[in-house]
Amino acid sequence: MIDLSRRRLIKAGIAGGALLAIAGGVAWFARSVMDKSAPRTLDPDASGIVRAIVPAMLSTALPSREPGRAIAIDETVAAVDRAIAGLAPASRAEISQLFALLALAPGRRVFAGVASPWAEASENEVDAFLRAWQSSGWALKRTAYDALHQLVIAAWYANPRSWPTIGYPGPPSLAV
Repeated sequence: MIDLSRRRLIKAGIAGGALLAIAGGVAWFARSVMDKSAPRTLDPDASGIVRAIVPAMLSTALPSREPGRAIAIDETVAAVDRAIAGLAPASRAEISQLFALLALAPGRRVFAGVASPWAEASENEVDAFLRAWQSSGWALKRTAYDALHQLVIAAWYANPRSWPTIGYPGPPSLAV
């Protein structure tokens, strides 16, 4: 028979509380030493999805040569991450659900029509998915496309790297 005395119950509670405090301290420490340049809202799967979408959405707007193209894509993914971080919690949750659905192989295949993993998907495959969602009869897909489109386009055209291609000289400097 198990001895469930009051003293034993208190000791177990204290030990459990101490264990939780230690685990919380370890988690806090791990978060504090993480790379500060890592995405704040995009997990690796979501980041990979955005990384696949950016070249398809921006196509010829991106630099055509490496390493400029890769840098532009990285900057755009980071800017999308910052934009999502600034959204209301409900909007962030909806975008997170969208990325979670697209990250799963069945969701990617059934809802996006992309057979390859995002990192291996061709620009044509991703472009076909985006066009299908843009003109879908299902309002939810059109809304998801609009959200992705607005995030990527705003992230790219807010980047000074994009300004020369559209003839924008940049914001005026204010003389003091």
